[in-house]
Amino acid sequence: MKRSTKITSIIITFFLIIAIVVIGRMMIGNHFAKKFSKRPPPGIIVTEVIEIDFSEKIQSFGTAISKKNESFRIKRSDLIKELDLKEYVKKGEIIVKLNNRDIIAPFSGVLGYRGITGDILDSNNSIIITLDDNSVIYSDLKIPEIFANEIKKGLPITARFSGNKTKVYKGTVSAVSSRINAETRSLLIRVKIDNEDAGLIPGSLLEVTVNYNKRNSLGIPDTSIMLEGEKIYVYKVSDENIANKTEIKIGIRNAGYVEVLSGLIEGESIVAEGLKKVRPRGKIKPIKR
Repeated sequence: MKRSTKITSIIITFFLIIAIVVIGRMMIGNHFAKKFSKRPPPGIIVTEVIEIDFSEKIQSFGTAISKKNESFRIKRSDLIKELDLKEYVKKGEIIVKLNNRDIIAPFSGVLGYRGITGDILDSNNSIIITLDDNSVIYSDLKIPEIFANEIKKGLPITARFSGNKTKVYKGTVSAVSSRINAETRSLLIRVKIDNEDAGLIPGSLLEVTVNYNKRNSLGIPDTSIMLEGEKIYVYKVSDENIANKTEIKIGIRNAGYVEVLSGLIEGESIVAEGLKKVRPRGKIKPIKR
């Protein structure tokens, strides 16, 4: 009997030791899990809802036309000396001296040859010199008739051309046709573009954007919106830095911003970038954009 009691005590002690070890490991594991699981909230870029100018856009293509241009035909036999043109002349300056007369610039502009060089002659053994006033560039555009009621004289436009894609030229609609072309179903308009730096060259193909229906609306960065089916959401940040998922309605996009029609008010703070690091109703560390 004494022997069986001793064996029982040993077994009980063995299991007690195992239980103590298991419980001890669990307590230590929970302690360190709690200690190291308390990660700081992620740093997220936020911005405020602000008012921005938005406008509808119509894009079209047209050819650059100089403000003024004139050509001069010169017989080679009339030249006093070898022809050497200036790059630019002012109004009243002599373009070239001839045996019987001088050719005077009727306006300021850029000189050139109609051809590759001055040695290219036509059948009459003559050279054709061109003078272009490129301070202002015009371009005629065909606008689809569905926009006929929106197009008015004075609307702002922007233009680009392939020779310098980073440069944006500004101008206005200078004339609007009174009729729709029945064959093309388009409205012809002329735009006027400021070209003081002479960057636009007559004859070049222009990509022109006409801006209409300009308005001032609430706007947010396009990087702040989330698309889920047909619904659009943003993370609105509370005063306690809690990110709350909020449904909004949007309008048009303009230069990296989206027009907000409903769901937000001016001055509210929203997550601008880093949406994947945000959890609904999770705390964040705001970083002002």
